[in-house]
Amino acid sequence: MTTTTQHVHFEETGPVDVTFTTHGSGRPLVLLHGGAGPQSVAGFAERLAASGDFQVLVPIHPGFEGTPRPDTLTTISGLARLYVALLDELDLAGVTVVGNSIGGWIAAEIALLDAARVAGVVLLDAVGLDLPQAPIADFFSLTMDQVVDLSYANPDAFRFDPAKLPPARQVAMAGNRETLRVYGGTTMADPTLLGRLPAASTPVLVVWGAADGIVRPEHGTAYVDALPDARFVLIADAGHLPQLETPEMVRDLVVEFAAVETAKKA
Repeated sequence: MTTTTQHVHFEETGPVDVTFTTHGSGRPLVLLHGGAGPQSVAGFAERLAASGDFQVLVPIHPGFEGTPRPDTLTTISGLARLYVALLDELDLAGVTVVGNSIGGWIAAEIALLDAARVAGVVLLDAVGLDLPQAPIADFFSLTMDQVVDLSYANPDAFRFDPAKLPPARQVAMAGNRETLRVYGGTTMADPTLLGRLPAASTPVLVVWGAADGIVRPEHGTAYVDALPDARFVLIADAGHLPQLETPEMVRDLVVEFAAVETAKKA
């Protein structure tokens, strides 16, 4: 694993420093973390890299983990455009973009950009949709125990006490929480997104944990129904972070999807 900070020329805000880790070699894959931070996808990045199929890039969303965020970079759609600009800077092609939670929301916005460098997008329990019949959990009003209960099929396997973490980690988590609020607001949804999805031409695989209490599986089927080229996979034994609970299954789904979509782009 290597860590790089790329100075991205981004017209909307001015230059942005994007820090990312790189794992393995092979076809390029960008893995976008959710509000839990890059730690929530680090193990999955290593698993994908170990498959021998991918060079996996894991960006830290600016503002997370103490990284700098321009004051004018405040939206999920802005992050999507920033990451497409990063692909241009790195001259990557045939890229598969995989995102969990708000990372999935960013990935959905990337799918709408019809970027020539992106072969396909995978949404893992993505927030972003405003569905009154299945509202997203009010994350900012929940205790950590409540978040864990809603996030996993087997919550006791992932439960922890934030007060017992090292002080530096507690500070980082508090900063991540505030950065998440900047990008996602209090609702973690954009009322315009569902109506914009039919314009996407990028192929999309939507993967959902059946036990997700943060953003229920109805959101997954709504994504698939609105996107022109999408399919849905429901995982029975996972919740909001299937890359942690069922990593082998998610890895196999990503490998298969990427092989098909990058072949089409070749």
